[in-house]
Amino acid sequence: MKLTARKLFYSLPPAWRFTARRLYFMPLDLWEKMTGQRDGLTPPRGMIYTGGGDFRRSGEQSVELFKKLCGLQPHHNVLDIGSGIGRIAIPLTRFLNEKAIYEGFDVVEKGVVWCRDHIGSRFHNFRFKYLPIGNDLYRENGQPASIFQFPYADSSFDFAVANSVFTHMLLDEVDNYLGELSKVLKPGGVAYLTFFVFGEKTIWPKGFDFPHDYGHYRLMDDVVKSANVAFEESHLRELVSKNGLKLRQIHYGFWRGLPKSECFDFQDIVIVER
Repeated sequence: MKLTARKLFYSLPPAWRFTARRLYFMPLDLWEKMTGQRDGLTPPRGMIYTGGGDFRRSGEQSVELFKKLCGLQPHHNVLDIGSGIGRIAIPLTRFLNEKAIYEGFDVVEKGVVWCRDHIGSRFHNFRFKYLPIGNDLYRENGQPASIFQFPYADSSFDFAVANSVFTHMLLDEVDNYLGELSKVLKPGGVAYLTFFVFGEKTIWPKGFDFPHDYGHYRLMDDVVKSANVAFEESHLRELVSKNGLKLRQIHYGFWRGLPKSECFDFQDIVIVER
């Protein structure tokens, strides 16, 4: 089997993956710092561990989708599950007003620290929590996500987002998070969730397939299980309903080979309502 860059990256211990990225982008980060090309609300490229592409542009596009598909309003209280290094929080600072509350949490401490220092220090209604939850893509240990309880009061949020979070979680973990999400959303609250979903007729794209079959879910890598995870659509619908949520829509992404012009994003977007 040919060793791909992705396989090589996943073969490294979690801490080494962060170091590898910092080293890879170090020349460009130094150049942007010296020339003043990066503002104070944009992290160095080597610190961005959540997805690829244009960091600022992709965050802005996500917020536009929240408004279009979920009805996000400037006064809404927002929960950002897997807040990373501020990809979504940064554009939200220009949309949410002072009456709104933003809460984000993440399993990677350095991302939370950066967000506190650069976003929370300027926008005091934006708060970030570091929560050491286990995930073999980002951490070597931590509390099991399958029993983790969200540290927020019931019915606190009008809107929640888990962007490229459930694509890195296993079935029992997703089940638990959907239950926790149902608790913290207000009645009528909406959540924007992204997945890789499949059915009987799914044609797996070459180079982005999920060969390891576990029944209701499939893995891209059988060693780093949280690397990329796909879920059977019919079972995902059952989990949503079981946890007291209503499925509004599924917008399929272009990861599955659909024309980009027909899709909102690379991943499948699942909109649920409490």
